[in-house]
Amino acid sequence: MHSCPLNEGNVSFTPLLLPFNNPFTPFIIMNIIVAASENNAIGNQGTMPWHLRADLQYFKATTKGHTVIMGRKTYESIGRPLPGRRNVVVTRDGLFHISEEVMSNLKPGTSVEVYHSLVEAVEHSPADCFVIGGAQIYNQAWNDADCIYLTRVHTFVENFDASIPPIPEGFECVSSQDVEADENNDFPMTFEVWKRS
Repeated sequence: MHSCPLNEGNVSFTPLLLPFNNPFTPFIIMNIIVAASENNAIGNQGTMPWHLRADLQYFKATTKGHTVIMGRKTYESIGRPLPGRRNVVVTRDGLFHISEEVMSNLKPGTSVEVYHSLVEAVEHSPADCFVIGGAQIYNQAWNDADCIYLTRVHTFVENFDASIPPIPEGFECVSSQDVEADENNDFPMTFEVWKRS
């Protein structure tokens, strides 16, 4: 069973840049960032089963300035390119495109591109990237990731249709930080960073 050491003090939002171990291309570091319940649920009918302001802040701080790779449904659920990031949408739909209105109103430091496979998306990424969902993209990337930023939400979700696999063998938890539930966070959570050993 995997275990994760608990860090004392404040949460660090600095992404790890780890040695490359995945098969896509030899100079890309592929990270995964995800929030999941104790039973690995991540969503139901296109929505997350919680509101966690601390996790949203952690996600923003961790991915800011980096490439974020997502499936089409995740992009559409967000409703816009995430500002301050290189947004990459993966879809098998050859007709899907980003509208001219969106492209002409991008905020500084923001871009968006479309690719038709995860392999293609990663191959065209700069030094590192973050896979941000949904479930299908997570499952494709899971065993080839270099690092998994897992927000473990301390609840069990009964009704869900999207989940992640268990942490792969060969990973170790290098840091964790607990966050208590409050008026802005439905459940307590732990920010865990899992590194390929």
